[in-house]
Amino acid sequence: MMSNAILMALVPVFFVLLLGYAAGKFHIVDNLHVDALNALVMDFALPASLFAATASASRREMIEQVPLFLVLGVTMLLVYLAWYFTARGVSKVSRSEASLQALTIGFPNLAGVGLPIMTSVVGPAGTVPVAVALAAGSILISPLTLIMAEMGAAKARGEQMAARQVLTAIRRAITKPVVLAPALGILFSLSDVSLDALARASLALIGSSAAGVALFLTGAILSAQSFRLDWKVVAATVASDIVRPLLAVAVICLIPMTQDAAKTAILLAATPSGFFGILFAVNYRLDSARAGSMVIASTGFSVVTLAIAIALLFPH
Repeated sequence: MMSNAILMALVPVFFVLLLGYAAGKFHIVDNLHVDALNALVMDFALPASLFAATASASRREMIEQVPLFLVLGVTMLLVYLAWYFTARGVSKVSRSEASLQALTIGFPNLAGVGLPIMTSVVGPAGTVPVAVALAAGSILISPLTLIMAEMGAAKARGEQMAARQVLTAIRRAITKPVVLAPALGILFSLSDVSLDALARASLALIGSSAAGVALFLTGAILSAQSFRLDWKVVAATVASDIVRPLLAVAVICLIPMTQDAAKTAILLAATPSGFFGILFAVNYRLDSARAGSMVIASTGFSVVTLAIAIALLFPH
């Protein structure tokens, strides 16, 4: 029974991921120009799904998610800062490169892998914690990466990063639909106003495609990346798939939360590296090969670590 539950949770996820990878590798879809697919996921389907999930939750349910927000926010931020300063101190890479690597490792693939895994393990109710987790990462660490990327771009142009440019980078980060949608949904939920059934049905029609298309997009993006296995990629995989969930366990010891919420937080923390770093690298014309290799290695190894996490956390 347990092995069947793990297979039901993992096989569909990696099937769609491999489908996207094969489609990109065999040039059925253009894996070098994924702007349209990326816009569909990040600007429409995923925001609709996240807004509907958070806005549909009652005020009591949303308040219950506060410990999850704190645990995952602190966990992601600690991993991000640890990798950033290590990369800057040991590898001597630029601010932009270090921040992109830190974002890749610190911010897990909640949209592409976390969402379908959670809905498979705990049902439709798993969408709300994924939305809250995405809001935590988007609000806390995505702006840091954008600021570093903007600073790097300014330096390349021979300019000094002005305070106005820093504020512009922050504004760009927090006004992205994938950030605004869950944040507005959380505010809507806390206002204790019920989401209209017609609005919920309308959002569900586009939002229901989010998980599948996000997985397909992840596979297509990875198919365009050249894979380089070195000690940095191995270290990044260990940090993403092993250290991050163990760190979440440690943070949970400091922030009181229910047993079910703790299990959810650990499973989401065990999700492999995300692809935001790759997308940011493409946007700022930076080398995305290192981040791509980290995502490929982390995603492949997560077949093992996610199976172990599901077996330990959800034994029935």
